[in-house]
Amino acid sequence: MKKIALILALVCAVSPAVGQIANEYPTTARAEFVFGCMGANGQTPEMLYKCSCSIDVIASIIPYDRYVQIETVMRMQQITGERTAAFRTTKWANAMVDEFKSAEAEATLECF
Repeated sequence: MKKIALILALVCAVSPAVGQIANEYPTTARAEFVFGCMGANGQTPEMLYKCSCSIDVIASIIPYDRYVQIETVMRMQQITGERTAAFRTTKWANAMVDEFKSAEAEATLECF
C-alpha cells in the first residue's frame, strides 16, 4: 500500500514538469509561427487549426531555446553577404536547419 502511494506521489510530482516542457514556448512565438504558417497556406479556420497543431508538434520535439537558435540561423541564412556566409555554408548551421525540417515534416504528417 505504501509503495503504491509513493509511486502515485512521484507520478504527480513529475506530471507538472512534463506539462511545462510542452508549454515552454511563449504565446508570442506560437502566434508568430501560426501567422507565418497561415500566410503561406491560407487564412482559413482550417489552416488556423492545422498551423496551431503544427507548432504544438514542433514544440514537443524541439525545446524552445533550441527553436530560437534554429530560427536565428534560418533568418541569417536569408541575408546575403560575406558576414552571413557561415550561416549558409557550415555543417552546424545546416544541421540545425535539418533538425527543424525534420520536426516540421513530422508536424506536417500529423497535422496536415
